Amino acid sequence: MSAWKADVKLLFRARLSAGALLLLLLVSALAVAAGLAATARQRDVIGRVEAAQRLDLASVVLEYGKPDGNAGSAAYYTFHLTTDPPSPLAFAALGQRDVQPYVLRVRLLGLQSQLYESETLNPELALPGAFDFAFVLIYLAPLVIIALMYDLVSGEREAGRLRLLVSLPVSGRGVWARRSVLRYLLVLGALLGPFVVGAVISRAPVGETFAIALAAALYVAFWLGLALLVAARGRSSSAANGAALIGCWIVLTLLVPALANAVISRALPVAKGIDLTLAQRELVHRAWDIPKQETFQRFFVNHPEWRDTPPVLGRFHWKWYYAMHEVGDDGVSAEVAEYRRSLTAREVWTARLGWLLPAAAVQTLLHRAADSDLLAHLAYQRDIERFHGRLRDFYYPYLFQERPFQNADFEQMPRYAPRPSSASLPVSSLLGLLVLVVLVLGAAVTAVRSLSLSAAPDAS
Repeated sequence: MSAWKADVKLLFRARLSAGALLLLLLVSALAVAAGLAATARQRDVIGRVEAAQRLDLASVVLEYGKPDGNAGSAAYYTFHLTTDPPSPLAFAALGQRDVQPYVLRVRLLGLQSQLYESETLNPELALPGAFDFAFVLIYLAPLVIIALMYDLVSGEREAGRLRLLVSLPVSGRGVWARRSVLRYLLVLGALLGPFVVGAVISRAPVGETFAIALAAALYVAFWLGLALLVAARGRSSSAANGAALIGCWIVLTLLVPALANAVISRALPVAKGIDLTLAQRELVHRAWDIPKQETFQRFFVNHPEWRDTPPVLGRFHWKWYYAMHEVGDDGVSAEVAEYRRSLTAREVWTARLGWLLPAAAVQTLLHRAADSDLLAHLAYQRDIERFHGRLRDFYYPYLFQERPFQNADFEQMPRYAPRPSSASLPVSSLLGLLVLVVLVLGAAVTAVRSLSLSAAPDAS
């Protein structure tokens, strides 16, 4: 019987080891299934909204697509659907997709109030995060590794087999390396088996799939190296080694990340998006109480091409109404830019934590590769802004030249096309994680070598 087969039998003979691996395989499969169900549900919602949108548009065309139709009324009652479908790998790391809107219907009115009025994030519900592959990898996989590794050396010492092991023809270092590699491959297989099946089902691109698998492999290697280091350095009982590793897990995955996020949030305060909505609406409401010419003067700064169009006579005109909304958007543009700059800065600093915290590095890697992080949501918002600009370019000639808006004009309206994926591989996070893995594995190998050298004389 080869040494590998003997170690496999020895590993699965222990109920804790076999149970931990089986449990990891089960929760990984459940997480992948839950992620696939969540993304399928989001696509189903998008499909149902698109069907409802077609019915809604048909009713608007019937009501306002007349020979003497008014473009102002058509623009006011026509909603334009924008969607942000999940990427093929979103099932693995849902990220911001379960807390941010991925469907938004916009009109020609002020855009900033429309972008943020659906901000209904419940912090208490968002705190636990989604149950997906990323959750299993970051939080549960280290616990399984701890269960498999905490008594790797101390268990042999307590059973009185340690001196016999290091005296065998195969060196003690080879025993620990073989057993560590065996556990590494089993843990990685339990994680990546269901993930690869999910990637095949969702037809995920090979490059991003490999990036997530690589991040998982490095993260598991870090925790296995740390567990091997504690097992080799630990001179006390298996229980003490297990407690030390649990302490490392609490510090590295819960305590320090929470403190770091608190520090980042305090250093980079961000106003609520709903505050931008209120600020924009206040500017629009104020426009009802000031002379129309004052609103037009601000509007013509960015649209001098409409300066010589017929003046507004009477109490109300649609072109004045839409001008006041655009001026309202312009009035909060600085606050919007600061809001997004602060959010992006937080994301950058969170990614930098990956140089110290492996959990932060792998989270950044997974969410970026799955195009489900905050940067992806901001890209969706910028895409909506560009589409809203196309709406203005389309409607304004009808409004300011006072042309009728007829049935055929509805066919010429801009249609929103979902943005292309912005998924990428954050090289800095990958390098940070790689450096941590090299450092921990190097320390573990040194500790194992020291263990073998110190035990060998005793065995002789």
